[in-house]
Amino acid sequence: MAKQKYYVVWEGKVPGIYETWAECQQQTNGYPQAKFKAYESSAEAQAALARGWKSSFAAAKAAVGTSTGSTSWKGKSGASGGAGSPSGDKAAGGKLPQQVVLDSISVDVGSKGNPGIVEYKGVSTRTGEVIFEHPPIAKGTNNLGEFLAIVHALAYLKQKDSSMTVYSDSMTAMSWIRKKAVATTLPRDASTEEIWTLVDRALNWLQSNTYSNPILKWDTKAWGEIKADYGRK
Repeated sequence: MAKQKYYVVWEGKVPGIYETWAECQQQTNGYPQAKFKAYESSAEAQAALARGWKSSFAAAKAAVGTSTGSTSWKGKSGASGGAGSPSGDKAAGGKLPQQVVLDSISVDVGSKGNPGIVEYKGVSTRTGEVIFEHPPIAKGTNNLGEFLAIVHALAYLKQKDSSMTVYSDSMTAMSWIRKKAVATTLPRDASTEEIWTLVDRALNWLQSNTYSNPILKWDTKAWGEIKADYGRK
């Protein structure tokens, strides 16, 4: 079984981190001077995205011939090389490691039952200050709540003309954002009308808008719970 890779797109149609080569190609094929690179862990990819392509490519070039673990990359020249970057162990004293983009919004969902009552919020990753929150929705799922939280963050940042990073701990919701489609078994009926109205509106927003904000996976194992966590586990 092939080892999971994470593809960082610095310059492409929608910058961010992608989990498959096909998704990376969708963002870079035909894009002038696209910049992207593959990494072997989520932490490496997130650190590289925050560091920028110039520093990451320089590190890759310097590591050629000296690193036993290689990762492929291609820039505008089409050249390839290998590099690694420090994995992000959680820092002592509860501080977040350097590769976390502190000037970002972290989103999360709170729920009671699944399906059940769902609410979500977005907070400053640096301070934990609540930036936006949605009151409880009568019936929904965790994944739909996570999806709505990300779209809410993107719409909020677009209004602010900000390219700030968005963190989520839901790979499912992040994939729905990329695909601009949700895959859920939650039925459409009177009890779920509220959340489906919000989801339909969010999908319409994704179809009608573009954004440059990186959407990154929060590494809970390395960094602890995401800053927007409701503490209900």
